[in-house]
Amino acid sequence: MVNPRPEQEAIQNGYFLDLVLGSEDVEAFLSDLAAFSAESLSEPSAPVFCGITVLRRKKSATAASSDERARVMDELQSTFEGPCLTAMDKLSAVLVPDLQNELRWPDYVQAAAQQGLRSILSVSLLVEEETRAALNLYSERPNAFDQSDVERAEVFASHAAKSLRLALKIAQLSDARNDLAAAMQSRTVIDLAIGAIMAQNHCSQDEAFTILRTASSNRNIKLRHLAHSIIAAVSSGKVSTHFEE
Repeated sequence: MVNPRPEQEAIQNGYFLDLVLGSEDVEAFLSDLAAFSAESLSEPSAPVFCGITVLRRKKSATAASSDERARVMDELQSTFEGPCLTAMDKLSAVLVPDLQNELRWPDYVQAAAQQGLRSILSVSLLVEEETRAALNLYSERPNAFDQSDVERAEVFASHAAKSLRLALKIAQLSDARNDLAAAMQSRTVIDLAIGAIMAQNHCSQDEAFTILRTASSNRNIKLRHLAHSIIAAVSSGKVSTHFEE
């Protein structure tokens, strides 16, 4: 394979950004990226299949693939120690020239050999300290990847990693926004319930909150759920909260 020309790299970078902006979430972005990676790194006479695995702190593993065979291979790599996890740990490319001659990761090799694929190239995607990711390329041919292919995949992965970092940052901000909105809605309902308790008991705000918190503890009901039930009992209709985004 031939390394991409500078103008090709510029086109790829623009397309990476389009993938981020056009994806609804990280999972959709990874699926599009896997398909684009397989297309970009294949030759007409030597197709490759692509899988991408992302491990984030406090989140389940996220994987995407360009086709069904790559999906099965990535599932194996999440079950057994193999080139994908090794590339993540070493932050470098890991090449398997031929599965039939591979002595590393015996459990993985035994399972992977049944899929009809012979060569594997896993390249680390440098994202951030608490997130690990890898681009996994698979081929039906033995010795499908030479050193120039490894270098080309590493260059491609360096550009893909930038877009992945952006997609993860956007997802993080979206999660934080949703968490904040949920917290604000919960706080509003609790405040309304405190107001109702103040009116019924002719007490202060602090006293009303103590009554609510004590009732929540005694009934083993979450504070916001109890607040919802109080508001439902004293209001003639459903009370909703609205926040502008």
